[in-house]
Amino acid sequence: MRDRFWERYPLRQLNRAEWEALCDGCGKCCLHKLEDEENGRIYRTNVACRLLNRETGRCSDYRNRRAFVPDCVQLRPELVGQLDWLPGTCAYRRVDEGRPLPAWHYLISGDREAVHEVGASVRGWTISEVDASADLENHIIDPD
Repeated sequence: MRDRFWERYPLRQLNRAEWEALCDGCGKCCLHKLEDEENGRIYRTNVACRLLNRETGRCSDYRNRRAFVPDCVQLRPELVGQLDWLPGTCAYRRVDEGRPLPAWHYLISGDREAVHEVGASVRGWTISEVDASADLENHIIDPD
């Protein structure tokens, strides 16, 4: 990977390894969301995709995820600016907006656990969709 690539190149110019390395492992993009049909507002829930490892913030079957979850969004550079549900802490969003990575991001801190230690991940407050009640409205949380 190129030195400090996230500061020097736009998302579209990242190679595959750099793109994948930019993910901070927060897991927030893997939470179920609800959209208000009247105003288009997106509400996050505390319900995680069944493939999300809620301890690591990573997909348990990333390579094959679309076979199990056909509507899983494949994040690509051209989508980042369009997905207003990406959290403000998301490294992809921050780079796209020209903002620096947070100090806890492992590319800065060197510590993959830092995202969890500062409370910026799904660890400790989410449930799997397997265990959630059918009515996701009961699982809406405050927005970021």
